[in-house]
Amino acid sequence: MAHEIDELAPGIHAAVFARQDAWHGLGITLDRDLSAEDVMTAGMLGGWNVRKLPLFYEDDAPAWDGARVENPDRWATVRTNPATQRTEYLGTVGSKYVPIQNEEHAGLLQAIVDESGAVFDTAGSLRGGKETFITMRMPEDLLVGGADPINLNLVALNSHDGMSAFRFLVSPVRVVCANTQSAAIRQAKASFSIRHTLNAGRELQEARDALGLTWKYVEAFEKAAEELIAAKYTNRQYDNFVARVLNIETKDKDKVAPQLEAHRQGMLQLWRDSDTLDGIRGTKWGAYQTVTEYFDHYAPTRGKDEASYARAFRAASSQSDVSRLKSNAFAHLVGAK
Repeated sequence: MAHEIDELAPGIHAAVFARQDAWHGLGITLDRDLSAEDVMTAGMLGGWNVRKLPLFYEDDAPAWDGARVENPDRWATVRTNPATQRTEYLGTVGSKYVPIQNEEHAGLLQAIVDESGAVFDTAGSLRGGKETFITMRMPEDLLVGGADPINLNLVALNSHDGMSAFRFLVSPVRVVCANTQSAAIRQAKASFSIRHTLNAGRELQEARDALGLTWKYVEAFEKAAEELIAAKYTNRQYDNFVARVLNIETKDKDKVAPQLEAHRQGMLQLWRDSDTLDGIRGTKWGAYQTVTEYFDHYAPTRGKDEASYARAFRAASSQSDVSRLKSNAFAHLVGAK
């Protein structure tokens, strides 16, 4: 099941969306902006009571005949399924792990609502409740150079299986073709993470207090984007830029790997022909958009998952090679003279 949306009971999926159905058609779509209550109720994220329970093993020594022995340093995380009320296993964690409830997750984002007028946009859980997501969108688009609309999304990701920290990301998305930006803005914080430890509650409060860093990131992104859209970029400069992005600038063209050459040709075609570059073609900003558009919509994907899902996951993941490639591309264009 490529979408990995959590199916709590037959036909009941833990996901809610504002105004527009998701590509997989699962969950509930409301014809209005979401509230924190919608996230908990329609998104089925409320009342999980994520908790730790002891783990046991059976003693296989003949004299003890399978006696149950508690594991002293590993625990199971479980939840109460909000649809069936059954206790369900989520993962295995250490003794210092502290669950961060979905209600705390939404509460952090509520601080942004109160401060900025941002609205809840999507929410749900994945992989049988092991991971949750809540996204928000800012009330107004950025208009780069008076020509290119950019919508800012705020994404909060949590896990209940011990595999990752609570993460908060800032993701500007280009409205015209909805491709995710992953720009590296120096000295502006675009994300933070909180480990599931005894300090998690204190760190959540600190995260609330530090949300001003989000606006610092927005200001830095807008300033850098305005500079890029004002800077002309020739075809020769773009050729060199693509070679640098793909790390093939020092290689003989005949020795470039076929996959890299396919990436190069795909990006060059977008630079020449894509109608999404109307109004920004021939600028550094246009050059950056070819990177995001190509890797979010056209670059081949690996594995058997549906291509659109695989690209979306690749775009959203701050740890992916594509995310790092986009960041490097942005940083190069900002630094290049």
